[in-house]
Amino acid sequence: MCRVVDLQQAVLAKNDACAHTLREDLAARGTAVVNLLSSPGSGKTALLERELTLARSRGIPVAALTADLATENDAVRLARSGVPVKQVLTDGLCHLEAEMLGGHLHGWLPADTRLLFIENVGNLVCPASYDLGETLRIVLASVTEGEDKPLKYPTAFGLAHLVVVTKTDIAEAVSFDEAEFRANVERINPGVEVVLTSARRGEGDGVLVDRALAARDGTPVHIPVMTRKSHHVHDAEDGQPRDESHTHGDGHTHEKGHSHHREHAHAPRVQDGGRPHTTDPDTVASSRS
Repeated sequence: MCRVVDLQQAVLAKNDACAHTLREDLAARGTAVVNLLSSPGSGKTALLERELTLARSRGIPVAALTADLATENDAVRLARSGVPVKQVLTDGLCHLEAEMLGGHLHGWLPADTRLLFIENVGNLVCPASYDLGETLRIVLASVTEGEDKPLKYPTAFGLAHLVVVTKTDIAEAVSFDEAEFRANVERINPGVEVVLTSARRGEGDGVLVDRALAARDGTPVHIPVMTRKSHHVHDAEDGQPRDESHTHGDGHTHEKGHSHHREHAHAPRVQDGGRPHTTDPDTVASSRS
């Protein structure tokens, strides 16, 4: 058991180191990274397509990378915005990792990119434990998912710099209780901003772009309580293990005992031996280089 825990900690420590380097490299070139997390079907692709289209209309150099277990459907949708888009097929892996992300960005991300949106795999468990070197971590939940979603996924919501509610145009039809949802978010992540959006009606248009630009330009982001309370064993100054969850050096936290590493029983990370799929604004084609 100790060997398994040690391996988990080593893998997470390696990811944290890669994320730290990636964050510094992207910041040096003036690029802010937004990591979008949600359950499948939350509406994040629809919302992101609107945000990318808006950013392009405002002359903001923006790009997006979207990760899925299979299909290029989301990349095709996002490419309609007219911005550079890359599809990563994980072929069964439930999350992105910093080293993987860095490899996909190398040689692809346009040099003048100011905002990079990462649409993580639809999953509120595995992705929550992996820092991608992001400037902002945004968690989305649709009104159809229930007001107790933050309580069921405390790590995902507890590490968010911003919480976005989607599909508010059908909130009344599904009896969504906004006050209860906000109260549950506050219990998990006190002080975090919660914004309402509807891709269909255009409610909240520009919120992702505006928050990302503000963070890029130095506006302080929300610091979740979870990142202030917790310490990862490989970050501890005295070298002693800590209880509860463990925190990245850059402010993200892993749940205690979370088990996802390179010996995890998942399929290979990226289809075709690690070669991602690239989607340009005018066409969808697989990258084999």
